[in-house]
Amino acid sequence: MNQSAATETHDLVKDYYGKVLSSSEDLKTSACCTVEAAPSYLLPLFKNVPAIIRQKYYGCGFPVPPAIKDCAVLDLGCGTGRDVYLAAQLIGENGRVVGIDMTDEQIDVAKEHKDAFVKAHNLKSEQIDFVKGYIERLDEAGLEENSFDVVISNCVVNLSPDKRAVLEGIHRVLKEGGEFYFSDVFVDRRLPDEIGKDEVLYGECLGGALYHHDFIFLANDVGFQDVRRVTAREIEIHDPKIKALIGNTRFYSITYRLFKVSTLDRQCEDYGQSVVYNGGIEGSDTLYWFDEHHAFEKGRPERVCGNTNDMLKGRYESHFSFVGDRSVHFGKYLDCDTMAAINYKKTDSNGAGSGASCC
Repeated sequence: MNQSAATETHDLVKDYYGKVLSSSEDLKTSACCTVEAAPSYLLPLFKNVPAIIRQKYYGCGFPVPPAIKDCAVLDLGCGTGRDVYLAAQLIGENGRVVGIDMTDEQIDVAKEHKDAFVKAHNLKSEQIDFVKGYIERLDEAGLEENSFDVVISNCVVNLSPDKRAVLEGIHRVLKEGGEFYFSDVFVDRRLPDEIGKDEVLYGECLGGALYHHDFIFLANDVGFQDVRRVTAREIEIHDPKIKALIGNTRFYSITYRLFKVSTLDRQCEDYGQSVVYNGGIEGSDTLYWFDEHHAFEKGRPERVCGNTNDMLKGRYESHFSFVGDRSVHFGKYLDCDTMAAINYKKTDSNGAGSGASCC
């Protein structure tokens, strides 16, 4: 996309979220709304987020992962700062959270409540920062290479006119072992121009949605191997005009996690490794869902591929015991699901649980 077209897209998004929408009630679809229940570790934190920020929230998930104590966290397209203020309650005394957004009206609201929030939660002022800038140009916003442990984003990447630049920037600012954990809207096919260029559909997070396979290939291309899907739900479209325009196209809200780990293989490989979950992750005292194929029950040994082993050896390392290394290779890892995941999904199919969903 040329610079002129990119500027037009940025202006469209700024206008839609800065002027057209006054609250989430003005949205015409559920694409930028979160309908599922929040993770248990986040639920008590919402009451501490100012009401005006919650009212002006436009997102499609809960991309604030657990185990971020003492981490440096970056929120791309932070809007009025809801996820920044959620994450700030989990980072402890040595962590920090930075939110970046290009829309003046949004970031002004986010900044307005910072001082009171910092004081109420015994944080230092420098632990929360809001920066005006573009998610395609993180370097211009002063965000340094290898400076963040976690990057999060909530229904924003789809709005970017240059998604490759976004992913390249994320990879650049993440530390080795760092993670991009985000929720966004994806689609089951490549969109025709009449959908992609429709201003309302673009503003509603549909027109800019990536075909999910194209996203995975793009992520691999910029250095994120073995993309992991955490949850997914189909977006319901009720507006008759929008339904007529999109036809049989299906949109999904998906939460993915991508790791900047240099040792990752392009596919799951078997090195005879196993891990044991020792507990301690927020909201997961006895069972931790890492992604839709990997659940770990406390105290239960689970065989894992080399990639899962190395992903867990990041900020989750203190919560797991590890057995084995990469000294012997046994070929392709044939079945990703852990035994706990298989058992939990079986329980869910009988109506007694709620495992990770898929599209």
